[in-house]
Amino acid sequence: MNLAIIPARGGSKRIPKKNIRDFLGKPIIAYSIEAAISCDLFDEVMVSTDNDEIAEVARKFGATVPFMRSKENSDDYSGPGDVACEVIEHYKKAGKHFDTCCCLYATAPLIQTIRLIEGYNLMQNSNFDTVYPLAKYNSPIWRSYKIENNGQFLFNFPENERKRSQDLPDTFHDAGQFYWFKIPQFLQLYNKNVFGNNKGAIVLDDLEVQDIDNMNDWKMAELKMGFINKK
Repeated sequence: MNLAIIPARGGSKRIPKKNIRDFLGKPIIAYSIEAAISCDLFDEVMVSTDNDEIAEVARKFGATVPFMRSKENSDDYSGPGDVACEVIEHYKKAGKHFDTCCCLYATAPLIQTIRLIEGYNLMQNSNFDTVYPLAKYNSPIWRSYKIENNGQFLFNFPENERKRSQDLPDTFHDAGQFYWFKIPQFLQLYNKNVFGNNKGAIVLDDLEVQDIDNMNDWKMAELKMGFINKK
């Protein structure tokens, strides 16, 4: 049994009502809900929220909201792992047990159904307990700088100053879209949002990835979506 959890807290500060703000014609959370439903992997697609308006939108697009998120897990310090624990415990008390779970972010409109399937297949066909989508840093972090208080900039890794970029290893960052995990292992290892070390990854193209923290990010995500749709 597979469960999809979409955390969607109501208290966004940088972009008001971020989780249900219109993104190219529909609430941004709708893209995550529709991707989860259309991949046909989940026995239940649920939204965890503390906000009635978000709950109403979630149900409209086909997700369930079987309970409202607790106040304890609705502050700025609660991570998705805390939310997952609460949701899994709620279903357990209701007599519903799931083997695997995918946490999809509510503001990740570039999520591709095929990537959800790819991540699931990797986890099922390997020994990984968790699978994330990653994206490659465009510039090698091994040649990154830091700026001192006096304005001077220095290499973070001065030993690489004379090395060519192509001779340095690739580095990756979390694509910020979703992650799969096996529930028994998660419950056994989880502590303060740490999912253990047995993680696997799929790598996404730059065009599929856009973190949305401000309105410039939002506009860039819309541009990328427009390009993807044209393709």
